Amino acid sequence: MFGLPLDISEKVAGWLHKKTFGHPYFLACICKYLMTTEKQIEAHKLETTWPAILDQLDREKFRSDVSKLSAKELELIHHFASLGEGEVSADHFGGKFQREYFARLVGKGLLIRTGRGRYKLYHPLFCEFLQQTK
Repeated sequence: MFGLPLDISEKVAGWLHKKTFGHPYFLACICKYLMTTEKQIEAHKLETTWPAILDQLDREKFRSDVSKLSAKELELIHHFASLGEGEVSADHFGGKFQREYFARLVGKGLLIRTGRGRYKLYHPLFCEFLQQTK
């Protein structure tokens, strides 16, 4: 990977998987960022690069994701993020949000339906973005 020696490549691959959970889009974005901005990729310096990578993901992906949401959808998605990265029952929200909002957010790819009446945000990086932008 990146033409690095095997021992460093394994560390970088582990770090990438930890951050992206293997999500192909995020893997591609982060690898592209590293290839275009870093003269030499060093495993021990990846965490110091992370804020800049997350900032780029914010600009290129996450802001676009939330820009198309209604105020009520945005409120719901932020509420999900405040609860953490796990799945949440729609019953947790009581009557505050109509069920149609959950279906809309699933349709927009921002929530994943994990079971009957249970949902989670589509990726932990999106959750991190929402927690930082509330």
